[in-house]
Amino acid sequence: MPLALLALAIGAFGIGTTEFVIMGLLPEVATDFGVSIPTAGFLVTGYALGVMFGAPLMTVLGTRVPRKRMLMLLMGLFIVGNLLSAAAPAFSVMLVGRVVASLAHGAFFGIGSVVAADMVAPDKKAGAIAMMFTGLTVANVVGVPLGTLVGQHIGWRVTFGIVASLGVVGLAGIARLVPEMPRAQGVRLRHELAAFKNAQVLLAMAMTVLGFGGVFAAITYIAPMATQVTGFADGSVTWLLVLFGLGMVAGNLVGGRYADRALMPMLYVSLGALAVVLALFTVTAHHKALAAVTIVLIGALGFATVPPLQKRVLDQAHGAPTLASAVNIGAFNLGNALSAWLGGLVIAAGLGYTAPNWVGAALAAGALVLALVSSALERRAGVTGRVVAAGAPAQRAAAHH
Repeated sequence: MPLALLALAIGAFGIGTTEFVIMGLLPEVATDFGVSIPTAGFLVTGYALGVMFGAPLMTVLGTRVPRKRMLMLLMGLFIVGNLLSAAAPAFSVMLVGRVVASLAHGAFFGIGSVVAADMVAPDKKAGAIAMMFTGLTVANVVGVPLGTLVGQHIGWRVTFGIVASLGVVGLAGIARLVPEMPRAQGVRLRHELAAFKNAQVLLAMAMTVLGFGGVFAAITYIAPMATQVTGFADGSVTWLLVLFGLGMVAGNLVGGRYADRALMPMLYVSLGALAVVLALFTVTAHHKALAAVTIVLIGALGFATVPPLQKRVLDQAHGAPTLASAVNIGAFNLGNALSAWLGGLVIAAGLGYTAPNWVGAALAAGALVLALVSSALERRAGVTGRVVAAGAPAQRAAAHH
């Protein structure tokens, strides 16, 4: 694997840390600015929405810029957003800082996926994408717990200052290690938009929304579930999230390896197993050891779907993959937002803190159904293509007579 992938992984590590560390620091930020916890929660929502809308916007703006330069510009935006958050004199300024940082997120992973895949042989593409996403998964094991610890003991502003400095390291790494890649010739915005007419691209994105939504339905409410249902102490939630992060790292690497060999079977297994494990979590949540094991499995199975889904979009949007790749990153965040909302609805309806697990299981099962539909359509198109191809010589022969 090229060393340039390390530079992309460092950028991904910084982005992953800034996305998730805010969840552990909401009480400190809320106290400092004198706002309520639900109001401080807009820092999470604002970021997710920024990723969703920023991914296509920044990618469209970047269609005329070489990919390496665009990645550097996005890291610059990320640094500015985090410095703004670190120095924010008022809550509204911090919210702006979060949105500015989020604008880099989707396009960085979208363009980064294309660059990572282009740097390696065809049979190594999903592995290269997984290598970049390792930065995001390791952020959940190392960056988020450490950032939370620093934020709670030294100050949350220091955490965001450190994250900005990670962005500087990522920017320097990209400038030094990522090769100059010429802009795809003849690819205009209309070519990029044409990918969205492909039913397979849309199905892959819908699988992303539902599959990853299944994970976040459960994990968004892990703190109240772990403390109120399982009986863990408040301080244990950090370690449970580390376990979740370790599962993500393992799942991402396994998903990358097997997606290069058998992409669709990898999706069937991971989505089917995810649906089963999420359903079982309603039972295992009542037992500490079983709950801990289940959390690792949710992280592993959830992230095992990421490299295959990202590669699926790249494969189906061939010729103009950049915008589709970035929009698929937005689809992950749409899944997060949708599932967190649905999970909140079932809790508010009085169904208990384990109810979001059923929501997650249903979403993952829905993604599995879409995967099966996608394969069936592909097989049918393949058969039709072969029939048409076989008929062509006969038609030509008839025309000669």
